[in-house]
Amino acid sequence: MTAPTAPTAPSTRLVVKATSGTESPERLNQALTVAATAAASGVDVSLWLTGDATWMAVPGRAQELDLPHAAVAKDLVDAVLAAGTVTVCGQCAARRDLTEADLVPGAVVRGAAAFVEEVMAAGTQALVY
Repeated sequence: MTAPTAPTAPSTRLVVKATSGTESPERLNQALTVAATAAASGVDVSLWLTGDATWMAVPGRAQELDLPHAAVAKDLVDAVLAAGTVTVCGQCAARRDLTEADLVPGAVVRGAAAFVEEVMAAGTQALVY
């Protein structure tokens, strides 16, 4: 008789949506920190940047977030890009006259339908900041 095997945990994906920019630095940094920490832990991470958080995907703009006792925003975005995905809201990009060519390498622009598809997938946890 063989020993029963433990059930395999379903694959888990974390989708983090940042909705604020430098006007709310703690909330923005928390979203970036959670996404980067999850990516560093081996979690499949998707970071969505909406509203003024969109600027974090534009070269040079993440350096504008200066928050004492917090990791550097550029390093956090880079960590997510290295192990996960960074997506900018399509409407948010359009309102700021941004295209994918204006973003850091690896960041993409996608619409609400893509966001809904990601968060509704089995095994996905979504957090909104």
